[in-house]
Amino acid sequence: MQYPKVVSATAIDNHTLVVEFDNNEKRKYDVTPLLKKEMFAPLKNPAFFKAVRVEQGGYAVAWNNEIDISEYELWRHGQEMPSTRSKPENRSATHHNEAGGHR
Repeated sequence: MQYPKVVSATAIDNHTLVVEFDNNEKRKYDVTPLLKKEMFAPLKNPAFFKAVRVEQGGYAVAWNNEIDISEYELWRHGQEMPSTRSKPENRSATHHNEAGGHR
């Protein structure tokens, strides 16, 4: 199975990322469990953690040449976030009903 690629990643606190994928879905990923591993220890530094970037091609997020997290890990273990898209057709329908009532 092919997993969606990462298009953006933002640190929303000292240990959580919001990752947007190329299928327009967003997932929240908590790195806390990874901090037990020595290679991820630098992520305990809030300033360093917030310097996250997307690797070319969207295959991972990274902080330097030694610390990265794959799109597979982010997708499979990230927490789905509810869509914040509004439905304009519902507003239009409401608007038309209101407008119709004023005639």
